[in-house]
Amino acid sequence: MLKKRKKGYFVFGLLITAFIMAYGSLDPQVAVAQTSVPTTAASYDVVVIGSEIQGVLLAREAKNLGLKVMILDPRSKPGGELIQGQMFFLDDVNDNKKRSLVQGEIKNLFTAYKAGSIRKKEDFEKYFNKVIKGIPLKSGIVIDAVATVPSNKDKALKTLTYHTKDGTQTTIQSKYWVENTDFNALSSHLQVKRIPGMESIYKGKQADYMAATYMLNFKNVDWNRLHQAILEDYPLTNVRNKYGPNTYVDWNFATGFSNITNKFKADNSDLKLRGLNATYQKNGQVIINGLLIYNVNPADPKSVQSAITKARAAAPSILAFLRSNIPGFSKAELNGFPEYLYIRDYNRHETNYVLEYSDLMNGTMFWDNVSIGGYSIDLQGTKTIPTGIGFGKPDRYGLPLRSFELKSYDNVLVVGKNVGANIKAYGSARIMPTTALAAQTIGIILGKESKRLADLTPADFERIHKYLEKDYKIILKK
Repeated sequence: MLKKRKKGYFVFGLLITAFIMAYGSLDPQVAVAQTSVPTTAASYDVVVIGSEIQGVLLAREAKNLGLKVMILDPRSKPGGELIQGQMFFLDDVNDNKKRSLVQGEIKNLFTAYKAGSIRKKEDFEKYFNKVIKGIPLKSGIVIDAVATVPSNKDKALKTLTYHTKDGTQTTIQSKYWVENTDFNALSSHLQVKRIPGMESIYKGKQADYMAATYMLNFKNVDWNRLHQAILEDYPLTNVRNKYGPNTYVDWNFATGFSNITNKFKADNSDLKLRGLNATYQKNGQVIINGLLIYNVNPADPKSVQSAITKARAAAPSILAFLRSNIPGFSKAELNGFPEYLYIRDYNRHETNYVLEYSDLMNGTMFWDNVSIGGYSIDLQGTKTIPTGIGFGKPDRYGLPLRSFELKSYDNVLVVGKNVGANIKAYGSARIMPTTALAAQTIGIILGKESKRLADLTPADFERIHKYLEKDYKIILKK
């Protein structure tokens, strides 16, 4: 009996040894999950968590260059803030000489948007579907566990286990993983350090975030009347004295009117109607980015649904207010509702380089630039500081690859609003065309370079920047 037990212990020991050789010394908090990792796990080159447009652009380039790619989306439908949140007011990015800094694939969207051929929901959906076409995607997944292993630099994410709506559980492995959600679906599992947020502006002790927005759709708007009314109040200084700072209307877009909207009193203290960012979608249809919602936790479905419910309940009173106070809205009607929110800000985690305010204002260019920014430093309001704060307008500055590499992991990337930046720098770096360019650039580099991203050198990036400019018209220097 003793000999049999010894033999059993010996076999068990061999199994444990083989497991450790395969997966390394594991973190205690994920060790239980890792003991069930099957050896037949499907393997990918790049797995993107979430279907925000930035991660889709990364996946698209990687796939086009021959990598095996998968998108796993925790949301029930793809498209994130752009499609489900209907964030159809697109902020341009320019340097201080008014030269556009929008580059790469996302420039096609912006060009069509400015020209008027992409304005309505179906237009944006058609664009998104074209970009994501051919990329494998699973929606409605839930991450159950992750497994990490030691690496040359620090550690690497080895496998991820998730389940789908029908309860089917799957474990996969990948060379690279990409956090592409607005609620840390992946990075919340990785024991990483949060970058201080809005609370650092006023030295608060609790984590605080910029307000979310619920986009409001209207029909039967007389845009010509709105445009004419503002022209009648020219010069522009008089317009802004009357309606508020940044008030401007042309044939396609309108901004400002805060002197009017500040008079709107919502029934719910979590709602605020700020100055309007409105896009004319043609045929009397208008979409407005202006209804702020405080205290939204995008990681909590109940919090998200509560915010949507509050916003929809307030929409009729906002309509009545606009009818009475904004030229051209006297006969306006509501025109449907988005299924999701525009989330500006949530937890961001330390990356290999965290962008600083001084980097932006000094126009710092990095040896490993993957994008160029230049948007005004715009921190939207929180419940504590409801009017928001601006910190100036940088010229053009670089965003390094290191600000998209999650610290302590040599194979986890963050894109979109997860960019590594302190809160002031984030006020500019968060803008979609800036992070979209970074994501696309990273996808190209993943597909073209044989080295691990963590091993790329300044000499490598001199070569990378040359082929990005030659082959993709992406310029990442002064």
